[in-house]
Amino acid sequence: MSYVLPGTGWPEDPASPSTPVARDAREVAELAGGSRTLAELTARQSVCRACPRLVEWREEVADVKRRAFADEVYWGRPVPGWGEENPRILLVGLAPAAHGGNRTGRIFTGDRSGDWLFASLHRVGLAAQDTSVRAGDGQRLIGARVAAAVRCAPPANKPLPQERSTCAPWLLRELALVAGGLKVVVALGSFAWQAAWGALKEVGYELPQRRAPFGHGVEVAVTRGAEELTLIGCYHPSQQNTFTGRVTAHMLDAIFARARDVAM
Repeated sequence: MSYVLPGTGWPEDPASPSTPVARDAREVAELAGGSRTLAELTARQSVCRACPRLVEWREEVADVKRRAFADEVYWGRPVPGWGEENPRILLVGLAPAAHGGNRTGRIFTGDRSGDWLFASLHRVGLAAQDTSVRAGDGQRLIGARVAAAVRCAPPANKPLPQERSTCAPWLLRELALVAGGLKVVVALGSFAWQAAWGALKEVGYELPQRRAPFGHGVEVAVTRGAEELTLIGCYHPSQQNTFTGRVTAHMLDAIFARARDVAM
C-alpha cells in the first residue's frame, strides 16, 4: 500500500527509507524513547508495525473503505498527535476512528466525535475553526495539542490490553517532549484518564499513590519540581455519549473553558 500521494492535503511524509521500524514492544520503547524531537517521534511512529491485529485492521479499512469515502485515499497507518509544538493544553483521546483519523491522517478529524470536539474548542478560543475535516483544511489549534493513547484504529474501537501497553511509549515520549510549558492535560474518557495518569507519573510528575476515579470535571493537581499541572477528566464526545445526552455542547465548553483559564 502506498501512503505518500500528492494532492491528499497531508503534511509531507516524515518517514524515509532509513526510518527504523518498530515491530515489537521492545522496539517501540527503544525508538520512542530515543526520539529527540516531535518530528522524529512522528516519523518513527508513522511506520510502526508492532501490533499485528491493529496493522491488519487499519490497512484493511484503508483498502476496503466506507462507501461514502470510496474515492478517497486513506492514511491507513499510525496517527500522530498534532497542534502546537509547545502547547499549554494537551488533549488525550483513546484512538483514531477507522474512517476518521485512519482516513484523514489527523486525530479527531473527519468523524462525529471531532465535529463536537472542534466546535467546542473553537467556541472557547482553542481552535481557529469550528470543524476539522481533513489535513490541510486550515484548522489550527491555539495553545493546544491533541494526541491519542493508542495510535492505530482498533477494531470496534477497543484496543487489547497488550496493544495499549505496547503503544504507550509513543504517548509517553510525546508528553515528555511537550511537558516543559504544559499546564493542563484533558483526558477524553476513562481510557485516556488511565493512560494520561500513567504517562504523567512516568515523566516525573508527583501524583497520588491511588489513581483518582475518572469523572467529568474531575481535577487532580500534580507537580514536577516547581512545575504545576492540572489533569482534568472529560466525557468523550463519542456518538454514544452525544446521542444519549450524556455529553452536551455546554458540558464540553465548560471543560475546555476551564482548561483555557487554568492554562493561561
